[in-house]
Amino acid sequence: MPKNTRRIAIAGVTTLGAAAIALSVVPADTHTTTTDAASPSRVAYSSEPVKDVKAGVTGQQAGVTVKLDAIEAKQKAAADAAAAQKKAAAAAAAAKKKAAADAAAQKKAVARAVAKAAAERKVQQATSRASLRAAVQPASVKSYSNNLDGWIRESLAIMKKHGIPGSYSGIHRNIMRESSGNPYAINNWDINAINGVPSKGLLQVIPPTFSAYHVPGTSWNIYDPVANITAACNYAAHRYGSMDNVNSAY
Repeated sequence: MPKNTRRIAIAGVTTLGAAAIALSVVPADTHTTTTDAASPSRVAYSSEPVKDVKAGVTGQQAGVTVKLDAIEAKQKAAADAAAAQKKAAAAAAAAKKKAAADAAAQKKAVARAVAKAAAERKVQQATSRASLRAAVQPASVKSYSNNLDGWIRESLAIMKKHGIPGSYSGIHRNIMRESSGNPYAINNWDINAINGVPSKGLLQVIPPTFSAYHVPGTSWNIYDPVANITAACNYAAHRYGSMDNVNSAY
């Protein structure tokens, strides 16, 4: 309750107290009328002092003050409770908002982690596929010219893989003597021809010898230059040690 209101209430109580004092001074047997004027001789005054009037007023004032204090305390308690409730509600709302923000941040972090893992896995898979392709990809095949030089060099590469001895010069020398470098040369007049198995190709190999000393990875066509050279060199290696050691018909 505001202080001004309290002062007004106390003043009212004081006035009531004064009125009570005034009424208590007048004797009980005194009668007043509207027609007769009060005569000084008819008004009786008591010579006894008025007792306990001040104490009664003071007590009433004290009681009013106590009630007002109680009302103020109750109002303050209600206001404090409302403020505490409001503060608790605000704290709960803030906590809820923070929890939602934390959950959203965690969700984003998880999404970033999943995306990063997926990207890394994709890179690893691409690397693995590239490694696998490199592993299974056949070695690049060296190309050779389609002439006598290229045929001899390709034959030497195959001979090296199979451990067949021979040199470029030894092969070239024997080819020039046997066929003059013609891969389709055929001998129809020597003993082999008479026996029905004429010599054929660059190094004039008879079909049975070609079949017996054919080298894997080459053609089975006796007129194929590389197959003919390689089979002839394989035969010469077994018979003479190397094509380099052949200097005449063999």
